[in-house]
Amino acid sequence: MAGQQFQYDDSGNTFFYFLTSFVGLIVIPATYYLWPRDQNAEQIRLKNIRKVYGRCMWYRLRLLKPQPNIIPTVKKIVLLAGWALFLFLAYKVSKTDREYQEYNPYEVLNLDPGATVAEIKKQYRLLSLKYHPDKGGDEVMFMRIAKAYAALTDEESRKNWEEFGNPDGPQATSFGIALPAWIVDQKNSILVLLVYGLAFMVILPVVVGSWWYRSIRYSGDQILIRTTQIYTYFVYKTRNMDMKRLIMVLAGASEFDPQYNKDATSRPTDNILIPQLIREIGSINLKKNEPPLTCPYSLKARVLLLSHLARMKIPETLEEDQQFMLKKCPALLQEMVNVICQLIIMARSREEREFRAPTLASLENCMKLSQMAVQGLQQFKSPLLQLPHIEEDNLRRVSNHKKYKIKTIQDLVSLKESDRHNLLHFLEDEKYEEVMAVLGSFPYVTMDIKSQVLDDEDSNNITVGSLVTVLVKLTRQTMAEVFEKEQSICAAEEQPAEDGEAVVKEDEEEVSDKGSDSEEEETNRESQSEKDDGSDRDSDREQDEKQNKDDEAEWQELQQSIQRKERALLETKSKITHPVYSLYFPEEKQEWWWLYIADRKEQTLISMPYHVCTLKDTEEVELKFPAPGKPGNYQYTVFLRSDSYMGLDQIKPLKLEVHEAKPVPENHPQWDTAIEGDEDQEDSEGFEDSFEEEEEEEEGDD
Repeated sequence: MAGQQFQYDDSGNTFFYFLTSFVGLIVIPATYYLWPRDQNAEQIRLKNIRKVYGRCMWYRLRLLKPQPNIIPTVKKIVLLAGWALFLFLAYKVSKTDREYQEYNPYEVLNLDPGATVAEIKKQYRLLSLKYHPDKGGDEVMFMRIAKAYAALTDEESRKNWEEFGNPDGPQATSFGIALPAWIVDQKNSILVLLVYGLAFMVILPVVVGSWWYRSIRYSGDQILIRTTQIYTYFVYKTRNMDMKRLIMVLAGASEFDPQYNKDATSRPTDNILIPQLIREIGSINLKKNEPPLTCPYSLKARVLLLSHLARMKIPETLEEDQQFMLKKCPALLQEMVNVICQLIIMARSREEREFRAPTLASLENCMKLSQMAVQGLQQFKSPLLQLPHIEEDNLRRVSNHKKYKIKTIQDLVSLKESDRHNLLHFLEDEKYEEVMAVLGSFPYVTMDIKSQVLDDEDSNNITVGSLVTVLVKLTRQTMAEVFEKEQSICAAEEQPAEDGEAVVKEDEEEVSDKGSDSEEEETNRESQSEKDDGSDRDSDREQDEKQNKDDEAEWQELQQSIQRKERALLETKSKITHPVYSLYFPEEKQEWWWLYIADRKEQTLISMPYHVCTLKDTEEVELKFPAPGKPGNYQYTVFLRSDSYMGLDQIKPLKLEVHEAKPVPENHPQWDTAIEGDEDQEDSEGFEDSFEEEEEEEEGDD
């Protein structure tokens, strides 16, 4: 019986094949993903946008004070070394002769296949004389010639060659291992054992352990789990958080605690500088004992954030800490938005007495605080302060003008060029051009809304309990494009405000007033209809409550699945949209938006906020929610809020007309079997009753 035999690569040739493939699988994709992009391209981009963003803090920090970064150089060196090793191995493989060849006795004797016995014998004599050891020939070659001659002339050897590929018959099964023989050499056993132990008992456990330690400390958005727990506790504790309370909770993040984040710093001078800033800012509510909101690190972060919102000058030793804190704010506020949404979902799946959901105002304050942190403005400051050269002293000339009364960015954009220039006459020509360039770069987003019911025969008919899909198409333009449209419209006719392409002049308060008026009308209609059929609704109240509970459970599962799909979708798209103009933010921020539907009358959230991070030109977003449990007309509002700009939010009404669900037809095919079964059951019950009556009569006769 043939045995088994393991053969190591004595020459090391096959090991080169393995090593070349292994290095190639690493070097090629690593070069594609890790090769540093052209630094000159970034410098050219910064140069092109200098006219607009030259006064931004993040621009000055990046361009005027470039930080030396050796990481791209190290990446290039490592990748080039990998390519050098790969090319060297490929060269070695190309020069390596193939050792294994299929045994062919004709090739050994230098004969063509099908040669006659006489030709075989003649060739064997010639080669024997040449390679015979007694005549100074090669003994190994002579043995091969003799073996080939026997394979072609001896009947048994020829049969073995034809069946087993070897004249000697079946051989031991050979397993080739693409490792050099010195690895299993006894002389090198200690060295190999040390390398093995270092790789699998030290390096691998350390790498896996560090990855696991980081994964259990951070969420999917790279936020500390401890921070999420802190936010969850305080959001649950305070349902309706005003801006002061929200800033306190935001500053309590563990990202600012040196104990949990090594990048956070605590200096001895903080004990002197922070109290000085507190005296300048005023009261910041230091009496409550709510750890960690009253811990030193949290107090420091809160003071630095408040001084940033007030655009105060702080000591140079605290500037670096303030920049670190501000860079963390957008991600932390997004995490707080997620926490509020999760608590709302949990509250809707339970009874109101057990769990009270955070209010809509808390959610919107988080979004407003993100705008404030990026722009460095307090809550009720004018959005015009986002522009360069517009300060508090000259802002009064703009906002209190007798003729124009400019309050928002949209008001300033909607003016004619001559009126705008007259309004900003206090600016020099160079500064005025800069203001116009910055204003022209601001985004202007329009929304097209369409509501429907997917997977239904009549998609436009919304029924009770159906899944409503609101398709929102977002189109982003710049204010400069709006300028051009305004000028063309003004040249054609003198009524730009009434034209369909004109900029909307209503701010959020005006829209809310209009929305409230329309809601009052809808309320009056609903109250009148309730008077007409009040008795019917009272009788169906218990059934509606059960239906609402089922709808809330479906709503919870729906919103959780939507959030998972949203994150998966955003991970596949680039989040590089457009840079945000921010005078006091230390890092380049991209334009992102929140899109959601709410009931402003009831102050409830209808659909979870969708974080739009990929809006460059156009974007289509689907917002899904279950239809109300009662038929009627409903007035909702679609909100589009920026996470970076103040005063550029968009609000649009959404009217839903909910109808009664269609009754299931009696002759529906799926009920045929059930109906027949019911008839059979009735027949059998009637037969049993008659049989029992007969038995009773017989007993009475007896």
